[in-house]
Amino acid sequence: MTRTSNAVELVGRYITLRQLCQGDAATTLAWRQGARASLLNQGATSVEEQEEWIAARPSNEYNFLIRLMSDKPVGMISLVGIDPIHRRAEPARFLIGEPEAVKGLPVAVEALKLLYEMAFDRLALHRLHGLVVAENRQMLKWHSYLGMKVEGRLREHQFIGGRYHDMVCVGMMEGEFREIALPRMNALIQAANHEEGTR
Repeated sequence: MTRTSNAVELVGRYITLRQLCQGDAATTLAWRQGARASLLNQGATSVEEQEEWIAARPSNEYNFLIRLMSDKPVGMISLVGIDPIHRRAEPARFLIGEPEAVKGLPVAVEALKLLYEMAFDRLALHRLHGLVVAENRQMLKWHSYLGMKVEGRLREHQFIGGRYHDMVCVGMMEGEFREIALPRMNALIQAANHEEGTR
């Protein structure tokens, strides 16, 4: 993790996570208005609103633009609700906005790995938690494979896309990250390295 003034940049093998700035408003708004974001909370409806939203982010969250090493922006991810007293936070706003650009690359897993490492190694958190729309089975399966545990269900908890949705509560402790998530993440990234080397 590198710091430039108040900015944070996380660097991996395939991607970097750079903090969102107002200049990212048009790109991130287009992603949020796409079909892949249909199960996310309603966001801004104009570039100006998106710029205002980015500028208004509180100090207890990090919002990142996911960029390939070519500098191409391909998605976004956040760590929000950082609570230093209870040492917990919520991974959020995870969206790959350019799926064609990341085919064959472990972008999603490396983005999560960089975010989780920041949470547990740099911020010394004890727990990560979040809510996933119950019908988003692919995301639930993905989080489960990477070490998140299902902790409960909130019925008709969020109003998205014109109707109420059940939300599944998931959580991960620091030990589960180190024992389950990190080895699986490293294995997926290593497999991609190997495949890249055989091309």
